[in-house]
Amino acid sequence: MIDNPLLSVSAGAQRIAFRDILPEHVEPGLDSLLHEAQRAIEAIERDTKDASYASSFGALEQALARLNVAFGVVQHIESVAASDAFREAFNRVQPRVAAFYAKIPLSSALFSRFLAVDSSSTKLTIVEKRHIELTLRDFRRNGANLSDEAKERLLAVDVALSERTTRYAQNAIDSSNAWELVLASRDALEGVPGDAVQSMAENAKSKGLTGYRLTLAGPVYLAVVTYADDRALRERIYKAYNTSATKAPHDNRPLIAEVLELRKERAKILGFGNYADFILEERMAKDSARALSFVEEIHGRAKAHFAKEGTELQAFRCELEGQDAPLLEPWDVPYYAHKLNKTRYEFDEEALRPYFALESVTKGIFQIAKHLYGISIRPWADAPLWHESVRGYEMHDAQEKILARFYLDLFPRERKRDGAWMHGIVAGLEGPHQALIVGNMTAPVGNKPALLTRREVETLFHEFGHLLHHCLSEVPIRSLAGTSVPTDFVELPSMIMENWVWDEAALDLFARHYETGELIPRDWIARMLRSRKFRAASALMRQLGFASVDLRLHTTYNAASDGEVTLFSRNLMNDFAPASLPRDYAMIASFLHLFADPVGYAAGYYSYLWSEQLAADAFQRFRSEGLFSAEVGGAFRKEILARGNTEDPLRLYVNFTGHEPSLAPLFERLGIN
Repeated sequence: MIDNPLLSVSAGAQRIAFRDILPEHVEPGLDSLLHEAQRAIEAIERDTKDASYASSFGALEQALARLNVAFGVVQHIESVAASDAFREAFNRVQPRVAAFYAKIPLSSALFSRFLAVDSSSTKLTIVEKRHIELTLRDFRRNGANLSDEAKERLLAVDVALSERTTRYAQNAIDSSNAWELVLASRDALEGVPGDAVQSMAENAKSKGLTGYRLTLAGPVYLAVVTYADDRALRERIYKAYNTSATKAPHDNRPLIAEVLELRKERAKILGFGNYADFILEERMAKDSARALSFVEEIHGRAKAHFAKEGTELQAFRCELEGQDAPLLEPWDVPYYAHKLNKTRYEFDEEALRPYFALESVTKGIFQIAKHLYGISIRPWADAPLWHESVRGYEMHDAQEKILARFYLDLFPRERKRDGAWMHGIVAGLEGPHQALIVGNMTAPVGNKPALLTRREVETLFHEFGHLLHHCLSEVPIRSLAGTSVPTDFVELPSMIMENWVWDEAALDLFARHYETGELIPRDWIARMLRSRKFRAASALMRQLGFASVDLRLHTTYNAASDGEVTLFSRNLMNDFAPASLPRDYAMIASFLHLFADPVGYAAGYYSYLWSEQLAADAFQRFRSEGLFSAEVGGAFRKEILARGNTEDPLRLYVNFTGHEPSLAPLFERLGIN
């Protein structure tokens, strides 16, 4: 046990030996930390002295600190680099961890001690008072006032939710990894960019195969559905991607139904009409009615533009193939949309790739952060990594103090969860913060560096915004620090960063041809900026569809009257789709945002749109006062990035912008009026 590297992880950890953490360390390490945390909580409960902030709320923070970090590290490894043995060890201990956390707010002794603390004391700081307020609210929302019988059932529900959502995430990974299509001939990939084809060939070779190996990894899927001239191939990969995790042994459909019922029961036990109302009580939207109204308002504004875009795309296909051209299918839409964009704006996304070498893009992001926030970022020379493709960095302030250390893990590989995310590993109070960004972007091919698409660049900027929120936190209480804010506020720092991808001066910092060093031609940038509104309503409608499905599943959905959950979701999504969806469309079977976590973005997917409204509105200050203004950047850092959850999010927003949020800037940016 002494040699278990999980036990050396602490809330102030400077080096986490990811590769040294083996399957045999997971159970004994976490069990030891669970026991340690439980003893600390029992000591708080037994304390007979007058309750103070430090001896109650502060003591609980300290009691959980080591376990929080260690479990987060194990979760990270499980999501990006887990062997079968590591996953099995994680699955065995995970229910015990879930039960431990679920029991904390059910402790009558702990809750009573917390209630005895005088929250009006003048000796408390504003942040400590906020901590008391939110902790008591969290205890009540997680069963502190329930009867013993109800507490017991709530605990069982929470453990079941944790177990089922973990299985859902693992099924999604395994199902995606299980699918492959090996093509013998290059002819079948006509139209697909050469680098993508070469990557498929190298993938096949790595498996001892001849030809071209297609997988459901994001860069492969998007390359095929966007560029492949072979319609049957586009259809095949589209259907595989959107029916992933619907077949044994990785069928997630039964798990979705179980998760929805468990969430519904949890809300009922706690006195809420539905799960969405329970979740949204502590979000900016406050309840499901307001969230639904928000989504419907945007839908009402966008649907005419959406219909026009659909008519236009079908007409374009008829121009190319004759008036008898068939109606567009979902696997046709990206293909013809790309051709229309290229025709209308003389703009080809693929032509930009040579200007978006990953190393240059990251340097550009770092330069922009330096302009805005006065920080400098450089390689972390001896960073402990979990894979050879990962890179480590250090973030310094103007006085050369290390503020944070972080990692970039950006390329797809087997046993790695799809998508992109930021994970704050350590909220450093005594030392630097630690965080990581995970993505599944275009990897290097042959002798070429990783050349990203514009969308991948935008994703990297987005996740870096989350990372800044974590790494520039100045909050002295971990549970309120960084991104520990309501979900419909947490996307503001990430979405606002995306704006710099669309600015010529910002592009000139990093968008240079990887071979010649030349800037993107000026007319290309002009075309790119004009194309920003291209099919904007369709992109918006896609998000509205996800948000609507999420809210309906967590408010009104009833299996007995509404039928099987994937079919219900498909029928609802069909109203937001640019082409009629196949009857077996089952995207929610691998919708990690909603079902890969007991909470996650469940009943909160609308948050992306809500935060997009905030970001578009808040960006007006940068646009009017200077995109590289250190003064505006300093204000954003001070009022948003540094503050975490120390004040109501709306108040923080108003502190920075001077007004409450408006949808008008978002509609203006999208060209929807």
